[in-house]
Amino acid sequence: MKRPYRLFDVTLLHSARLSPSLCRFTFGGADVVNMRTCAPDQRIKVFFPDAAGKPPSLSPDTWLADYQAMRSADRPPRRTYTIRGLRSSDCEVDIDFVLHGSTGPASRWALSAVPGDKLQIVAPDATYAGDPGGYEWRPPAQLDRLLLLADETALPAVAGILEDLACTARPPTTLVHLEVPTVGDCLALPTWPSLRLHWAVREGSPCAVGDFLIDAARTAEAIPSVRTSSAGASLADVDVDRTILWETQAPPQDGGFYAWVAAEAGAVKNIRRLLLEERGLPRSATNLMGYWRLGQVRD
Repeated sequence: MKRPYRLFDVTLLHSARLSPSLCRFTFGGADVVNMRTCAPDQRIKVFFPDAAGKPPSLSPDTWLADYQAMRSADRPPRRTYTIRGLRSSDCEVDIDFVLHGSTGPASRWALSAVPGDKLQIVAPDATYAGDPGGYEWRPPAQLDRLLLLADETALPAVAGILEDLACTARPPTTLVHLEVPTVGDCLALPTWPSLRLHWAVREGSPCAVGDFLIDAARTAEAIPSVRTSSAGASLADVDVDRTILWETQAPPQDGGFYAWVAAEAGAVKNIRRLLLEERGLPRSATNLMGYWRLGQVRD
């Protein structure tokens, strides 16, 4: 029986530094011809070498059962990434890494990676006929206004979203707020007449991680002023230190406005309150995702 995801053995072909905080790694492998991506924020799992430097060696046929049967200490480290580019006919896939020192197995690997290094990736299987899931970019068919709020961890997905929209016949009126560590991380991104792009740089600022995005959610004029019947209603609390904040919805049926938010979980929690409680957006118009949590190392 075909499964939506499969394990791919890949080898690092080359890398390119995009900015002080971002590096693009291009991987190759014969099986990549069967890799699939369904959206610009398509999530995948990447397995890294262990502390001794031993590359991951899960079996493509039984990888999930084998992984689950392992003791935690014996499991190869894994992290979640976004497919930035897929050229399946060339058996190549691009993944953009945020570089933040030797704080975990992925960042340590990225700092010393050389062509020829071997990793394993769990990604959608192109031979699976259904929808594999693993993505949250689900705008309405008729998208008129779009709000994107993201930090550097979601910058690859945002870049892909803007690239896709720039190729449409009528891109939506779009407001983008991006928060990054340094001014060098302000990458060149697609644009069109009705797009406004704002960068916020944390370096040299007294603001904490996510403060710029929270302020954008509080003041953005692109957010509809029409309040829903649930406006002002208290939201259930989310303890972002104990659970992942991940609230996503099916595409809204009425089109109009759509918000896609991905950043540090504490910031997304505040943005959630601002958008849903204070500004009265319907839940169906928002996707809210805590990509990471400050001070924690998570898979």
